[in-house]
Amino acid sequence: MARSGPAPNDTQLSLFDEPSASSEAPFSAVAPAGHLHDKEPSAGVAPARPGCEALAPTVPSPLPASPLIGTAPADTQVVPTAARFHHPRGQRRIHLGEHQVVYEFRRGKRRSIGFVVGTEGLSVSAPRWVSVHEVEQALRGKAGWILRKLHEQRERADRVQARRIEWCDGTGVPFLGETVIVVLDPRVAGAVLNAQADALPGVPRLTLHVGLPQTAAESQIREAVQSWLQRQARRVFEERCAHFAQALGVQVKRLSLSSAATRWGSASADGSVRLNWRLIHFAMPVIDYVVTHELAHLREMNHSAAFWDVVRSVLPDFEASRGTLRSEVLPSFE
Repeated sequence: MARSGPAPNDTQLSLFDEPSASSEAPFSAVAPAGHLHDKEPSAGVAPARPGCEALAPTVPSPLPASPLIGTAPADTQVVPTAARFHHPRGQRRIHLGEHQVVYEFRRGKRRSIGFVVGTEGLSVSAPRWVSVHEVEQALRGKAGWILRKLHEQRERADRVQARRIEWCDGTGVPFLGETVIVVLDPRVAGAVLNAQADALPGVPRLTLHVGLPQTAAESQIREAVQSWLQRQARRVFEERCAHFAQALGVQVKRLSLSSAATRWGSASADGSVRLNWRLIHFAMPVIDYVVTHELAHLREMNHSAAFWDVVRSVLPDFEASRGTLRSEVLPSFE
């Protein structure tokens, strides 16, 4: 979610996802005093002050850490085998247990040491007056959290790669929670969806006949299928917005499709709602959750307890759909 707690002055609120397949939003492991991030439960490091350690290490290092290499006690309970995690812009490295981590390091105007574990790896930022030794002490103190998140990111990247679509005759694309098989069929105009009611268990029952020859380029197939999915998204979103707007007693003035990389939807106080067209990959309960989430903002422009009561009034079991939205990896269209 974009933020938590009342936000009475907001004119627009957005629904964020962690992961959107290829551009998963990173999360911060450290926050300034008095602030908590509300995306992913994170390990915090107390704000550092001049002359104080940024964080006391869990286990003292036997030797002073060099500017480039740190040592740490073994920690093999999080990542089962020794691994190497390398940020593409990494300048420093540290051993956390058996695992070597090359991380990006930045200095900045901030009050605390901050960790961000994103799709590229670990990024660390620190105030200019905090020593590298203190930074590495902080890294060792949160080694378990860092390694767990790095491992999760690597697994997610593998899942994204496995879901990369090869745009050819017979490829499968998720649609409303099912798999639709693309069939190149020059006899049809545009794209036509066929459903087989008597399909065998485990066999996709949906086929999308696209009016292209077998010699069509990958870009042509991708464009044709994407255009069809976007048309279906608008149709479905309009139907569900009309349904839930009536249930919630709100009015949607304008509905538009979005292609945002890190947000599933947004709502403005003027009644404008934007929904990411790639929601069409999910089953209807997930779509209903995002639609309800955004329409609820037309009554409560915040993420307060009152807002969640509005959502729950029409979707009492929305938590399951929210969990699916956060954990599912979408297919890569690139």
